[in-house]
Amino acid sequence: MQKLIIISLLFGALLMVSFTKEKESYDEVVEVVGLSDTTNYNFLNTEQLYVERWDTLAQPQFWRTLMNLPSDSAVINIASTRQIIKKIAIKEWDKLSDAQKDGIRDSIRTYYFLSADEKVFMTSGKNDFYDFKKVMPSIGRGIEVFKENNVDPFYAQAILLIESPNKLQKSPVGAHGSFQLMKNVAIMLGLKVNKYEDERKDFDKSAWAAAKLIRTVCVPELNKILDERCIEYQANDIWYRLLVLHVYHAGAGNVKKAIDVINPEKGNMELITTLWQTEAAGFRNASQNYSQLALASMLELNDIVYHNCHSIHSKN
Repeated sequence: MQKLIIISLLFGALLMVSFTKEKESYDEVVEVVGLSDTTNYNFLNTEQLYVERWDTLAQPQFWRTLMNLPSDSAVINIASTRQIIKKIAIKEWDKLSDAQKDGIRDSIRTYYFLSADEKVFMTSGKNDFYDFKKVMPSIGRGIEVFKENNVDPFYAQAILLIESPNKLQKSPVGAHGSFQLMKNVAIMLGLKVNKYEDERKDFDKSAWAAAKLIRTVCVPELNKILDERCIEYQANDIWYRLLVLHVYHAGAGNVKKAIDVINPEKGNMELITTLWQTEAAGFRNASQNYSQLALASMLELNDIVYHNCHSIHSKN
């Protein structure tokens, strides 16, 4: 109990330092002691998520549940709100006929007064994929590379937590490496990707390319979208950072089409939560989920640190 109080006070002190800095400055980098017997880890202090109450939203909480749920289990949930209706064993769900599954979905729509076209999902547990202990050692290096390249390290931590947290991944569409870069994008950024060599597998080179992509493409393109609408923003606003992540994942064109549908007058949490309900062009379910996963994984990491470390020290 005493340890938790000390850590809480440390987080609070670091938070006050972070918020008294210039708006353009990066969040506080902290050194965490005790998560490993041999190594101290560096992470970002992300208490801003709690101050702005992103942790109270249903969507990040939904994904946090799945991040802790075994892959042989699932939750039946309402797609638009991510309200969890029931947990179920996948083998039991698989025994049901398509008609029985549709009957369950219809009964949920009726009980909750939902429209006939409201989607009801069965979503499997993902704790085998979101193995944060395996990715923790690389986050500090990602933060360092991004800062060396004058890029907000928030993006390094978020991308590493959600793209390949358990092992080096190659997606069905061809994205590869810790930062899940597509082949043509990686080549455009200066990496070698051919039948003899794939520099996306090299952590530092992949991190450098991802930082360059955010600095030279994602941020300028998002700024252009917001400037055209006269929407004010600060580089360390959480809603702004989440939009940058959406551009990183879905591309500026798809994000712009989704924002055009929303037609917002200002940037805030409501813009992000509305984006989670919006489909346009290639901006669909996976794109909607991306910032939800970023929030969920950041909150999960914070809880792991809070409950398991010995101490936290400012690195700045």
